Amino acid sequence: MLGRMPGSRPAVGAHVAPEHPLDQASALGADCVQVFLSDPQGWKRPPERPDAEDLRRSSVPLYVHAPYLINVCSPRNNIRYGSRKILQQTCEAAAEVGAEAVIVHPGHAEDGIEAGFGRWGRTLEMLETDVPLYIENTAGGDNAVARRFDALARLWETIGERKGTIEVGFCFDTCHAHAAGEELSDAVERVLAITERIDLLHANDSRDPPGTGADRHANLGRGMIAPEALRAMIRTAQAPVVCETPGSADDMRADLEFVRQALSKPLQKPNATAR
Repeated sequence: MLGRMPGSRPAVGAHVAPEHPLDQASALGADCVQVFLSDPQGWKRPPERPDAEDLRRSSVPLYVHAPYLINVCSPRNNIRYGSRKILQQTCEAAAEVGAEAVIVHPGHAEDGIEAGFGRWGRTLEMLETDVPLYIENTAGGDNAVARRFDALARLWETIGERKGTIEVGFCFDTCHAHAAGEELSDAVERVLAITERIDLLHANDSRDPPGTGADRHANLGRGMIAPEALRAMIRTAQAPVVCETPGSADDMRADLEFVRQALSKPLQKPNATAR
């Protein structure tokens, strides 16, 4: 399995700034890293990287997060076509650096969720990539195609029918599930029943109460998700982990330690999902 360390322990890492990601991984003690290859709020093609060969040769797994503004579900032609274009360019740039996968938010369809599923199917038929594409559950948004798990099930059915030869995986974000109002005590199990896989876990606490749709991350154990619930999701997923949490390098090291401790021992499932 991708992102496994010796002894079958999942890799534990962090989202870092795009400059010198390998140096940042070393400084944090991270097993893997995640980066943006272009402006997360922009439409420009990712630039060539002078360190591409070093990244390809490195034993540190590198995950690429696609720009936030991608929305291939949009009924607006300029948004949908632009999204497909930058997604294709991001996948090409990810291949150049030897990335493990590209993670993308699946978006929302203002004219109805069913239309959004169809547009994702068409996107996969058009996309060309040898790098796996990981769909991530989202925190909020009307007519979001992967906010609630019932919608995710419909999206995943469409993906299975129309992905062609592309490897499509799933990235589960703990904060997003909390923000969407999903019950966290069995969230991982319910996702696995739909996708049969969790290829990457975004371990994030939340600054806001459950169900608000607010995608505002907090450091692990310091937000509105019960620490026991976070530990249980990390433990149950048994997938490589990336923390996308705020603060200093020391804050990130503490979050990585939180994850490693959660993975180190069996935990009982909590009854409560929030403080």
